[in-house]
Formats: sequence, C-alpha cells, structure tokens
Amino acid sequence: MTTNRDELINKFYTSFQKLDHTGMNNCYAGDIVFFDPVFGLLRGNEVRAMWEMLCKNAKDFSLTYSNIQHLDEEYSTCEWVATYTFSKTGKKVVNKIKANMRFADGKIAEHSDAFSLHKWSKQAIGFMGWLLGWNRFFQRKIQNGARKNLTKFMETKSL
Repeated sequence: MTTNRDELINKFYTSFQKLDHTGMNNCYAGDIVFFDPVFGLLRGNEVRAMWEMLCKNAKDFSLTYSNIQHLDEEYSTCEWVATYTFSKTGKKVVNKIKANMRFADGKIAEHSDAFSLHKWSKQAIGFMGWLLGWNRFFQRKIQNGARKNLTKFMETKSL
C-alpha cells in the first residue's frame, strides 16, 4: 500500500507542476474532503473545481515537493512549495505548505494543506497583509473572497 501512496502523491504533485488539474483530481476519491487556510473546508466537486481554477489562473508558477512520510496505514504527509505571481496584486508568493493526506481504496480521501495565512497575506497582499494578516477578521475576508471566486468559477463552468 505504501508504494501506491507514493505513486499517488508523486502523480498528484507532478500533475500540479504541469498545472494538470485533471491528473491531480484523478488521484482523489469521489467524495474527497479538502481543507486549507484560504478556502476552508471543501468537498467533492468543490475541491476539483478549486484545483481547476487555480491551475487555469496560475501565473509564473513553479512547484517543488519533498519529504514524503507515511505515518501509518492510512496517513501520509509531505512538504511542498508553490511559487507564483498572485493575480490580484501582481506580487510574488513563495508559499511553504505541509500536506496531510488520508488514503482509502487506492485514492486520496482527505487532504489538508497547512500554512501560515499571515505569511501568505504578507507576500500576496503586501503592507496590509503584513499589518492585518494575523487578524481573524482580515483572514475571514480573504477566505470569503476565495470562496466567492470559487463559486463564480463553478457557476461559469455549468453554463
């Protein structure tokens, strides 16, 4: 089972390196559950649409991943770094992320990405992100904006 998890993790992140959202999403179970500090909790088609939206909107994107560890029969972790230009501000972001994944039936069933929203907002937004990025209200504003963009993206796809 560890080999299958290694293959899935490698396929997921090599697909991400190529901005291939279809390849990424093929690694997921049908009822995938995802969480990160920007989008919050997403399920199923929301997760797939998020990766499609991020891949299609990526600018100056590169990604590295490393340190794959298998914690037990179900859970694995790895570290990844995404470097890109944040489209709303044109600022360069280098986001260091710890991924946690649970595997079931040969697919990724749960995926969470952990990173500092304050550090991200300092890079992506600039001074206001540095000043207010630690603030829960400001973080909610970022999350609400991301969810709104995802909802719009999903609505345009279903037209």
